[in-house]
Amino acid sequence: MTLTKVSILIKNGRIITSVTDKVSDIYIEGDKIKAIGKNLDVKSELVIDADGLFVFPGGIDPHVHMHLPTPAGFSADDFHSGSIAALYGGTTTLIDFVTPQRGQSMVEALKLRIEEAKDSLADYSFHVSPVEWNKKIGNEIEECIGMGFPSFKIYMAYKNSIGIDDNALYHVMHAVAKHGGIVLAHCEKGDEIEQLRNSFYEQGNTSPKYHALSRPSHLEALAVRRAIDLADQTQCPLYIVHVSASESVKHIIQAQKSEQPLYAETCPQYLLLNESVYEMEFTNAAKFVMSPPIRSEKDNHTLWQAIANGNISSVGTDHCPFTMEQKMQGKDDFRKIPNGAGGVEHRLGLLYTYGVAAGKISLKKMVDVFSTQPAKLFGLYPKKGEIAVGSDADIVIWNPSKSSKISAKSHHSNTDISAWEGFNIKGEPTHVIKGGAIAIENGKLAPNIEKGNLLKRQTTGRSHYFKYLHTPGSNNCGRV
Repeated sequence: MTLTKVSILIKNGRIITSVTDKVSDIYIEGDKIKAIGKNLDVKSELVIDADGLFVFPGGIDPHVHMHLPTPAGFSADDFHSGSIAALYGGTTTLIDFVTPQRGQSMVEALKLRIEEAKDSLADYSFHVSPVEWNKKIGNEIEECIGMGFPSFKIYMAYKNSIGIDDNALYHVMHAVAKHGGIVLAHCEKGDEIEQLRNSFYEQGNTSPKYHALSRPSHLEALAVRRAIDLADQTQCPLYIVHVSASESVKHIIQAQKSEQPLYAETCPQYLLLNESVYEMEFTNAAKFVMSPPIRSEKDNHTLWQAIANGNISSVGTDHCPFTMEQKMQGKDDFRKIPNGAGGVEHRLGLLYTYGVAAGKISLKKMVDVFSTQPAKLFGLYPKKGEIAVGSDADIVIWNPSKSSKISAKSHHSNTDISAWEGFNIKGEPTHVIKGGAIAIENGKLAPNIEKGNLLKRQTTGRSHYFKYLHTPGSNNCGRV
């Protein structure tokens, strides 16, 4: 049984999009926005008074890992629990990953992953990962794009499992560019990192801080530079995931100045945490073992500036939580600590509190990186990422006067730890509307909520990504 949708009138809300800030009404019928205007004269079955509240488009998290298999077991959230956490945080669309085994068809792996995600309450889509190169991969890339999945993530680390070398990366980029897609890149120099990891362990250095020391920022930056060069050679649009280092940002800015179709993402952990987290005792430090690791306060500052200037296009979470029991598997060997932390529930609150309220970014910029740019770059705009007539009725009504504190005891992720434990948050959603139906109301999940929709996406090739190229230093969303 699912809830029957009713028409909804949101009155007097301050509507914030990536380019506008205005007080107006929104009328929702079915799963679409039907009208926007002041003092709308419409009959609706439900009226929400949003006077004094912000109204944002539903968030799109372009980087999550639900039900991820690891040697420590699956990540703590499956698609059902992870999507509940997402909705509580105002995120109505998730883009997860398909990571086949070597030798497995990417198309087969994609179909299996779609089945795994069927209980998601948020809408969802996928990036597909080529984990090798052979004569079949090019055809599989074309087939995945034809199925509605035009984005492909590669790993320059993890060479002994899912990572690929430069030669394979070149061929993947060439094939993706040929068929009109985009490559996402996890940029770390995998061979050098593996040598450092093993060297530290053999010297008896086993604590979580050696996870960070084995993945220094210059090895991220070198990989970023290499990925940019290969993308330029193959004329492939490139999106660099979870940028954490100032040195990486320098390479990104340089390439963007040449108008290469290059985009970058960062995550709240790289904006707000610093390497001192690894100096704590194991049960605290292990919460922050993720790749790339947490960097310095200087890197925090550089990343905020890059968001404000348009060099970083989006903020995802890399949501991949584990329990403390799972983290404890690496108590005597940091290499065995499962990499990842939760965060899908807290992205909007952290961006608003420590970005907007702290004066680092504007409300429009927050909406841009939280929703609009992911929608544009991954073929969902203007259906998603926008508040406009005809767009999906995915909406967050935000009360800036509320306050709360993040805790693993009260969050909605299926894990007993949080990297954000104790963080104070300004504001919270009063309502989260997904597909025209109320999903969250005053801190409660609606009963019998509809399952999310699988989103198939299309692009128009390289020109699509040029269309949404930021103009660095401005608040422009594109240069069309």
